[in-house]
Amino acid sequence: MSEEKRMEEQLPVASGGEAAEDSLDDGSMSLVKHLEELRYRIIRSLIAVGMGSAIAYYFIADIMHWLTLPVGKLYYMQPSEAFFTYLKVAVATGFLIALPVVFYHVWRFFLPALTRQERRVIALVVPVSVVLFFGGLAFSFFFVLPAAVKFFMGFGSTELEAMFSVDRYFDFVITFVLPFGFVFELPLVITILGKLGVVGSALLGKHQRTVIFLSFIIAAIITPTPDVFTQSMLALPMIVLYEVGYLIVRYILKK
Repeated sequence: MSEEKRMEEQLPVASGGEAAEDSLDDGSMSLVKHLEELRYRIIRSLIAVGMGSAIAYYFIADIMHWLTLPVGKLYYMQPSEAFFTYLKVAVATGFLIALPVVFYHVWRFFLPALTRQERRVIALVVPVSVVLFFGGLAFSFFFVLPAAVKFFMGFGSTELEAMFSVDRYFDFVITFVLPFGFVFELPLVITILGKLGVVGSALLGKHQRTVIFLSFIIAAIITPTPDVFTQSMLALPMIVLYEVGYLIVRYILKK
């Protein structure tokens, strides 16, 4: 056998790493490789959440100070309630700290199945979605939550004094604030649908009244309390954000 032929036979072995990389890009990974990749991404995400939680617990006094600003003094009714609430707050805050890392690993997991154009779109959508989500949380926490707490405390009297349990108050804050994070993604969702040609400005404009009605229905379902005030505080931003998405599709995308 000639020297040239021997080199040609050895070439695929030498370029095995490159071939494996190509198999990642064209989505031809085996099921075992997909599961290994999923495990890797989950472990890295959990490590990020754990590190974020540790950082949050180190600053737990400052975090609790900010959390209790709308209501003032809190109480705990059981010996272990404060401790476990601190842990819940630390884990929830740690997850928010690690959210960009979690989104990154989710994106990297699905990356091999995406085309080059889809990768460019996702690379833009992921950071924007994170910013909008945190924007919704900030809007709710700094503007809506204090107004809601003040509204509920207004029902107190000389016979009725508000005494909020630290555990129940934290659960209320989470269920109150989180929906705003998802609602603030609405302009991005509408923009993507408009870019894909699924919806147009004519369709969006036609259903504006329907959106107003559905916003209050959705707000009534996902808000933690049945009062009209809390529902309105979620429904009104939802309507405004829908209009923002409508204006983007009509005047920027021109569809």
